[in-house]
Amino acid sequence: MNSCCLDQREWLETDGLGGFASGTASGVRTRRYHGLLLAATTPPTGRFMLVNGIDATIWTPDGSFPLSSQRYGGNDVVAPEGYKLIEAFDHEPWPTWRYRLPDGSIVEQELFVTHGQPVTAMSWRLVSTRGGPVRLKVRPFLSGRDYHALHHENPVFKFDAAQERERVTWRPYAGVPAVVAYSNGRYAHRPTWYRNYYYQEEQLRGFDASEDLAAPGVFEFELTDANEAVLILVAQTDRPIDLPGSDARICLNELRSREARRRNGFASSLRRAGDQYLVRRGDGGRTIIAGYPWFADWGRDTFIALRGLCLATGRLDDAREVLTSWAKHVSLGMLPNRFPDRGEAPEYNSVDASLWYVIAVCEYLYAQRSRPFRAGYSVEGPGPEGPASEMLRAIELILDGYTNGTRHGIRMDPTDGLLFAGAPGVQLTWMDSKVGDWVVTPRHGKPVEVQALWINALSLASSYFSRFEAQARKAATSFRARFWNEAKRCLFDVVDDGFERGNSDARLRPNQIYAVGGLPLVLLDDERARAVVDAVERSLLTPIGLRSLGPEEQDYKPRYTGGPVERDSAYHQGTVWPYLIGPFVEAWVRVRGNTPQAKREARERFLEPLLKRRADSGLGHVPEIADAQGPHMPRGCPFQAWSVGELLRVERWLCAVKPESRGRHPIIETVQPRS
Repeated sequence: MNSCCLDQREWLETDGLGGFASGTASGVRTRRYHGLLLAATTPPTGRFMLVNGIDATIWTPDGSFPLSSQRYGGNDVVAPEGYKLIEAFDHEPWPTWRYRLPDGSIVEQELFVTHGQPVTAMSWRLVSTRGGPVRLKVRPFLSGRDYHALHHENPVFKFDAAQERERVTWRPYAGVPAVVAYSNGRYAHRPTWYRNYYYQEEQLRGFDASEDLAAPGVFEFELTDANEAVLILVAQTDRPIDLPGSDARICLNELRSREARRRNGFASSLRRAGDQYLVRRGDGGRTIIAGYPWFADWGRDTFIALRGLCLATGRLDDAREVLTSWAKHVSLGMLPNRFPDRGEAPEYNSVDASLWYVIAVCEYLYAQRSRPFRAGYSVEGPGPEGPASEMLRAIELILDGYTNGTRHGIRMDPTDGLLFAGAPGVQLTWMDSKVGDWVVTPRHGKPVEVQALWINALSLASSYFSRFEAQARKAATSFRARFWNEAKRCLFDVVDDGFERGNSDARLRPNQIYAVGGLPLVLLDDERARAVVDAVERSLLTPIGLRSLGPEEQDYKPRYTGGPVERDSAYHQGTVWPYLIGPFVEAWVRVRGNTPQAKREARERFLEPLLKRRADSGLGHVPEIADAQGPHMPRGCPFQAWSVGELLRVERWLCAVKPESRGRHPIIETVQPRS
């Protein structure tokens, strides 16, 4: 098979705690994040790369043949070239390689990570052979580094191996989890360094791309039709590990059976992919990883993704755990955009994360239907107990905080009821790239999607706290009067831009789509709603999502390439965001009457092309971003939670039998934005 093609296809296995294994179909590691055992010591963070990879070689009567591939720096050499023997690769139900040797023998390799434990299981078996003894040699490569860092040869690394029956233990550094290997092979201790591994994707992203890894020894196995080679890698963290049986083969079979049952329980491969972002926190709560391999849990991403990953899939218990975990961290009416970890101060630097929380809670409560949701229902005064009360108290604190004013200039403007946000040097909206002191897209003033979130949040919350109803009405009226751009027949991106009254940013961006789709309420009349959708479709729509800036606008960047400065400059200046296909599809169907025919057409035109792209890069998943210009190469994080979540959400919405009411929401009957 072609190495370049296989290098671009990345697989992901997660443990439900923040740890994971990841790599390419070719077996060549192209990122510093590719590895076989990466564990979270303070779930879902505190991640350490423990086992980066392996060298595997088959020995037959006709000679030795490599099953692995490594790329080295200098001359960019791939050696050995095991990828040339790959006959087939499949990532479902977990990564499986089929190798055809020159003598006609076939070897199959499997790899999976167990859910709830930092355990990676690998196996090799002979599918067919010409006869004669067949041996397999596997050499693990270790580091024991922070997963963002790189590892280099040093005298501190401890190669020592403690052996006990089928178990070998390495403790490479103090303060780093030990690595335990269970196998049915023979271990020979042969410590050495392998130097100058080269990670091509890191080089393309403008980062250091060279690494040295330690190889403590070699496992040797006798392969027969009846004897499968087994290597199980375990990270020794503070959490107890449950491995069934003392025999490596029995253990593998039980772990394999457990994982197969668990994965078969999902209704679709997309739901199975979505499950990988839901993780357990060290305190017992739940949260959502924003993306693999380099993101942790982030507020904005969590609340956007939750509506698809949990609510659309019926995982209401998980949604409750996530929302109650975050409710504890309201401060001055804000939720952090980055969850506190290891005693670090939370980062309260997002205007929209808290508003997305309000939307997510109200939609969760409606889905759960544990209390009546009628117009005017109020919890002012004595409220409900339990998780719902925690969430509703958080909502009240958020909306009161935003009304009265909080950090970074976030406050309601009493003249029009809309929401101001912005302070020098701070990026508060989802368009948050920053290069040094330069905020690339500051959007200070009244950003359009923030107003859509604000009005929706006030409207939904007024079903519980009646005092927000008047605010919602006033803001909705002002929104329709102030954001319409007659010249372009769409909405301004920011009004009172730079806090100058009457100054508006007319650049065409996708943020305005939230006035029509992606949120419960449609904020525009039929004619203007249709015009907004048409403008977005005409200039911003691509087969993989919406551009973040129209090609006709100044500062438009067609490619997301280069070093950190070049990429951050393009991040929201044209770069495509797949997650925005969710609100767009919803808006497109709504302005066509929300009919079954419109839903079928939307699925064929917009969803199916994106579903097919799940085989392009992050296998089974949807990437974070893509180039603005064709062929829209996937960029950024190859496995992104809100991209998968929005696809799940809008897919479920398109399949709904009962159409929703235009401009209204089942929870709310008190606000009529189209009056």
